[in-house]
Amino acid sequence: MKRATLCIFLAMAPLACAQNGWISLFNGKDFTGWKVNENTGTFRIKDGAIVSHGDRSHCFYVGPVGNHDFKDFELKVDVKTEPGSNGGIYFHTAYQDAGWPDKGFEVQVNNTHSDPIKSGSLYHVKDIGTEVVSPIVKDNEWFTEDILVKGKTVTIKLNGKQVVQWTQPDDWKGTHDFAQRAIDHGTIALQGHDPKSTVYYKNIQIKPL
Repeated sequence: MKRATLCIFLAMAPLACAQNGWISLFNGKDFTGWKVNENTGTFRIKDGAIVSHGDRSHCFYVGPVGNHDFKDFELKVDVKTEPGSNGGIYFHTAYQDAGWPDKGFEVQVNNTHSDPIKSGSLYHVKDIGTEVVSPIVKDNEWFTEDILVKGKTVTIKLNGKQVVQWTQPDDWKGTHDFAQRAIDHGTIALQGHDPKSTVYYKNIQIKPL
């Protein structure tokens, strides 16, 4: 996206044109531009990060950048998990008042939770396990999830190492649990999974393509 086009894209946002096309979605101070659904107490801000800990809840980007509606983009989020924690980053989703998001895909955040589907997985679409993830990311250490969506292809990297690349087939009908899990357009959401999980999200940046 050219700089002039990016300035138009940002015209409704209280942000300057971002360097190299990257735009911050989180100011590191409060929930401006974000909306938490059920169990609002699950999310808080601490030391420049959005922290999830509590009953199931999701924090949706509802801000002005792109009118919170993205199609082709690259998203980078710095993540830290405490041991045994589960979380996730959704894309092409839409705000809903309760429940697991019906629309869009989840990119898993989970290094040591009992769920065998580990960080970087395109959940229930292209799943990866401990043998792939454990040499790359660790609990109690910040790592970067990089999600690239271009056309019908999703590429996911952990700390710069590609772990998933998946192209949606023409006859795709969603997953067994979510029929609307399909390439489309929509917003970003962060997951608060359960009361035993603590996950930190910061430096949330997007580059529209």
